[in-house]
Amino acid sequence: MARPEAKGERSLGLFALGLLILNPPLLSIFSVETSFFGLPLLYLYLFGAWAMLIVLIALIARSPGRRERFSGQDRGGERA
Repeated sequence: MARPEAKGERSLGLFALGLLILNPPLLSIFSVETSFFGLPLLYLYLFGAWAMLIVLIALIARSPGRRERFSGQDRGGERA
């Protein structure tokens, strides 16, 4: 099982990754006159990087064992 501090460390690392991949020097690499399927390469990179960050945030936020199985209780918490 992972340490309790691991989620915070991973979040901090993901923040640093986000700063790195959305930094103007790296964005200038993708600012070219090339397009795929009619979309500029810079737009594809931005939305792809953004989507990747969202997926990684979701994976970090999800903690193991958090899901509870439905055990015959209704939404009010009373037994049926």
